[in-house]
Amino acid sequence: MSVPVSAAEPGIRLHLVRGDEIKPEPIRWLWEGWLAKGKLHVLAGAPGTGKTTLSVALAASVTKGGAWPDGTRAPVGDVLIFSAEDDVKDTLSPRLLGADADMQRVWFIHQVALTEGGRAFDPATDLVLLEERLSEMEAPALLIVDPIVNAVAGDSHKNGEVRRALDPLVKLAERYDVAVLGISHFSKGTGGRDPTERVTGSIAFGALARVVMVASRGKPEDDGSESDRMFMRSKSNIGRDDGGYAYALEQVSIPGLDGIEASVVRWRGAIEGSAREALAAAEVRLDDETGSALREAEEFLLDLLAYGPVAAAKVQEQARAAGHAFATVKRAKAQMGVTARKLGMADGWAWSLPEGDQAIAKKPIPKGMGTFGINDPLRRDRDTDALE
Repeated sequence: MSVPVSAAEPGIRLHLVRGDEIKPEPIRWLWEGWLAKGKLHVLAGAPGTGKTTLSVALAASVTKGGAWPDGTRAPVGDVLIFSAEDDVKDTLSPRLLGADADMQRVWFIHQVALTEGGRAFDPATDLVLLEERLSEMEAPALLIVDPIVNAVAGDSHKNGEVRRALDPLVKLAERYDVAVLGISHFSKGTGGRDPTERVTGSIAFGALARVVMVASRGKPEDDGSESDRMFMRSKSNIGRDDGGYAYALEQVSIPGLDGIEASVVRWRGAIEGSAREALAAAEVRLDDETGSALREAEEFLLDLLAYGPVAAAKVQEQARAAGHAFATVKRAKAQMGVTARKLGMADGWAWSLPEGDQAIAKKPIPKGMGTFGINDPLRRDRDTDALE
């Protein structure tokens, strides 16, 4: 007879369940193959690929029982959204309205009420408070956490800490039969690797998620313009782990709300193959076909903006005159961290270098040229706000 390594405390006994006592259950889907009830999911991608807009499109389908990209219908339910990166009033709400969401079924996780005032909700410490509200809801279906790393109070690059931190979120999903969708970024310098391994932070984010989805820009067209983007499965423990859908992002005006515009998803059709192969092909072609053009566009911006802010319309005009595709210039803008700020309702948008680059690029102002001012020749035309 074997001797236990250590004696258990009195009154404590391990509970075992025999296999024939378990009744198998099917996966319950919000969207078959993509979003499962009671499970954790991750949507990751490089900055600017439209991850938040994609999550909003999925949320809108749930709130109204709308169509998924494959034509099937979503079950109607409530959606809860926590976002640490986007403003509710000027970003999330307009995008949801643009996606035709039923706003009575959308709940923004806002503040924790205190005896005096309140504080911001923290998904790393306040899940028990969220559970209280979930227990009061009739049909919670989808919880979006943007970014998912905010659910980790410790070091997001350590597997053990990430697993312990996400365990309450996984259990919350199970208890309330809610699909949890966490948003994340790709780590820098990981092109060509398995997309699941590219999720920022510990590999535990991808390991704990039952489905990992990725968003990516598509291959550039011959004229330098952007092609359709890609929304694909990178990993699934509960179904197929390949295939996806092409999509485009479009700016639309919100009916009945003057001056309010939002980014929305337009689905284009199914994509076959693995996410790794599709992303690698797009990224290699981006490197091969636009690498030198991108570098030239960066040099163009560094030179043009060295004297100070320049009107967005003037940037476009000068770019075309210099033979640069404006789509490439906009990629260079994002790569360099060039900022766009609105100077006023009448003055429009202006681009400027980050402070560090501004100091490096600073040059004597040529005679006859001023920095951006009321009578400056670099001022914008007043009908080009979309160029920010």
